[in-house]
Amino acid sequence: MYGNHIVYISVGSNIGNKLENCRNGIIATADSGSSSILQVSHYYKTEPVDYTEQDWFINTVIKIETTLDPFKLLNELKEIQHRAGRVIDKVRYGPRILDLDIIFYDDEVIKTSGLIIPHPRMHKRHFVLQPMCDIDPNFIHPKLKKSMNDLLKKVMNTKQEIVRCS
Repeated sequence: MYGNHIVYISVGSNIGNKLENCRNGIIATADSGSSSILQVSHYYKTEPVDYTEQDWFINTVIKIETTLDPFKLLNELKEIQHRAGRVIDKVRYGPRILDLDIIFYDDEVIKTSGLIIPHPRMHKRHFVLQPMCDIDPNFIHPKLKKSMNDLLKKVMNTKQEIVRCS
C-alpha cells in the first residue's frame, strides 16, 4: 500500500465558465477523500497550443497530497472530468470542459501505455511551467534534472501567450 505522496496536477478548461470549471475540479479532487489540496497556483488565461482553432484556456496547477497510487489517482481524475461533462475528445488537444493531468508524482518516472509521469510535454508548456513556478520554482524534473524555473526560462521566448488572471 502506498503512503502519502506529493503530486502536481495541471488543471485547465476552455469551455463554458472556465474559471468555475477549474475550481470545481479542484474541489472535487479534495472532496474525493483520498487527496488534500496543499497549494493552488495563480490562474492564467492561456493561448491554446498544438490545436489553435479554439478558445483560450484558463489554467492552474495544484499541489496535492494523496494516498492513491498513480494509476488509481489517474482513474479518479478521469472520473472527475467525466462528472464535469468531459466527453471523449474529438480533436487531440481540442476544447475541453475540464482537463486534469498528473504532471509529477513524487519524483517517480512511470511509462506505461495508459500513464506517463512526468507528463511528457510539460517542459514545453508555458501554461504548466508558470503555475508550477508559482508553487515550487526549485522543483527538479526527475528525468531532465532541471528546475521548473530553468525550464520556464526556456519557454519564455516561445509564442505561447499567457496572462495572469486578476
